[in-house]
Amino acid sequence: MGDAQMEEGDNPREIEVSPAFIAVHPAQRSVAVAVGSDLRVYDLTGDCPVSLVDDSAKPFHSDSIRAIRYGASGKLLVSAGDDKLVKIWSTDSWLCIGSVCCEKRVSSVAVSNDGLFVCFADKFGVVWVVSSKENVENQALPDKKAAPILAHYCSIITSLEFSPDGRFIVSADRDYKIRVTVVPKNPLDGAHEIQTFCLGHSEYVSCLDFIHSPDYPHGLLVSGSGDSTVRLWDVTSGSLLDTCEIGAKAELSVTDGLEEEPCHAITDLCTCSNGTSIALAVQSLKGIMLLNCNPSAKTLSIAKVVLIEGETLIPTSLGTSLSEGLLWMVTGISKLQGFNHSSLARVRAVSLPEDNGQDAEPVLLRDDEIPGGQKLLERLQGSVSIGNDVFLAAAEALKTAMRSLLIKKQYSAEKREFRKRTRNDRKLKN
Repeated sequence: MGDAQMEEGDNPREIEVSPAFIAVHPAQRSVAVAVGSDLRVYDLTGDCPVSLVDDSAKPFHSDSIRAIRYGASGKLLVSAGDDKLVKIWSTDSWLCIGSVCCEKRVSSVAVSNDGLFVCFADKFGVVWVVSSKENVENQALPDKKAAPILAHYCSIITSLEFSPDGRFIVSADRDYKIRVTVVPKNPLDGAHEIQTFCLGHSEYVSCLDFIHSPDYPHGLLVSGSGDSTVRLWDVTSGSLLDTCEIGAKAELSVTDGLEEEPCHAITDLCTCSNGTSIALAVQSLKGIMLLNCNPSAKTLSIAKVVLIEGETLIPTSLGTSLSEGLLWMVTGISKLQGFNHSSLARVRAVSLPEDNGQDAEPVLLRDDEIPGGQKLLERLQGSVSIGNDVFLAAAEALKTAMRSLLIKKQYSAEKREFRKRTRNDRKLKN
């Protein structure tokens, strides 16, 4: 997510900062972290850092990366961001096998379940699709051309997800909307059939994921929002099944020392390998919150709060694999003003129980217990040790940036007319 319009007096430095992101291979064979324009990958199978190969450019991204994503099979890794480039990487060779140039900055990406298509959303609310058919010779392909598949009207799209059965693509935006669209046989021809809208959030929708259930081949949709709620949806009908308010619970565990009032916006969520746990990253919460989903009863409930003692770690992104009971998290930021660290990150992992029984407790792993250990941390963090004051400042900067980007401004009639007259496309026509 990247480039909001600014009012007079807005601080561009606050808007351009970007959070760190983490992605985990579905079988936990590798872990990727993006901080600013840096894409860092560690190979857990070979226990070594990955050297990415891209014949088209170096550095691979020239501006902040806003999304990284593995495909369902783990054969592809996609990165995209403010430089308007979408990079498709083969996880076998770590070669960039495709590069797409977008007209606008990219805010979100998703890979179809069969791995044949990559979708990405730009800051104007258009979702594009490009073929990602594997190159049998595992060589770099020419620059690819993307086709528009669907659009939200002038609203930044914050999250894209394919349903578990591949029937739907779900898109969420800053205008509180969740759109469920039927995936056509050939996505390159566009997706014109809207299944439904899931409406109910009172602030921007920040993140989406699916709960897999045998009773629901298309899955149950879970959404997180700036309104401090997680909601459970039936995507076929758009019905709201349950709402879980997390603000009161987060208030009891909020990090001390923040200058402003605590903010309990949900910044990221992911479903865990046991299929019923949902991990949340919450602004101002030094740790994670775990929810329990009961697919049969169609309910959500707060299970536990896992606090991270001894350091200021407010996660910006979460990741997990389908096969291992580890939840990975990263906190970090790029372009932080006033500190020597222009891009910083801290990676931690939590071992999750196989079920949510009262006696089952998540365990925060020490650095030497994380797969890959010190070598992984050196690669993904870029530095082993960074002071808590820096991460506290990063958390405040990210909170301000997210508000500037995702909370829509209200303009006077005069201001709206001025903005219309000074739009870039109007200038070009004149």
